[in-house]
Amino acid sequence: MQQIGFGGGCHWCTEAVFASLRGVERVRQGWIASTLEEANTFSEAVIVTFDKKAISLETLIEIHLHTHNATSNHTLRKKYRSAIYTFDNTQQRKAQSILEQQQKSFDKPLVTRVYPFGRFRENSERYLNYYHNNPHLPFCQTRIEPKLKILFDKYAEYAIVAAKKD
Repeated sequence: MQQIGFGGGCHWCTEAVFASLRGVERVRQGWIASTLEEANTFSEAVIVTFDKKAISLETLIEIHLHTHNATSNHTLRKKYRSAIYTFDNTQQRKAQSILEQQQKSFDKPLVTRVYPFGRFRENSERYLNYYHNNPHLPFCQTRIEPKLKILFDKYAEYAIVAAKKD
């Protein structure tokens, strides 16, 4: 198993997307900070534990970029940093290369950055697995459902069918 961190939008949304993928063993939801000064404050994110034989790092990064607004440098980017957090130098180089290749799929420049993982703070128990526990709440319907629709429409071969809501 390998680990990678992702930050983009709300960690509830990011958790729901990655928890809906085959080959993902675990998704830890909370806040991540990097060791680098420009990203050493906590930002909403998840740590994804995955089986690289079942789903590749490239696929995970592609899904991440397409399920949050990876080209918008809005005013809340400190809280919702568009990021890939890596756990070693080899993974960092590979993630950076994948990010550069993925830029071709977007009309605007990606604001997503690759950072070395620093620290993690898990969310409180009541907010973990938020979408699964609260699929009918307005936030889940308006914010998370559209991301899951992208996942099921564009990446159906990786999606866990049971996670799709009608």
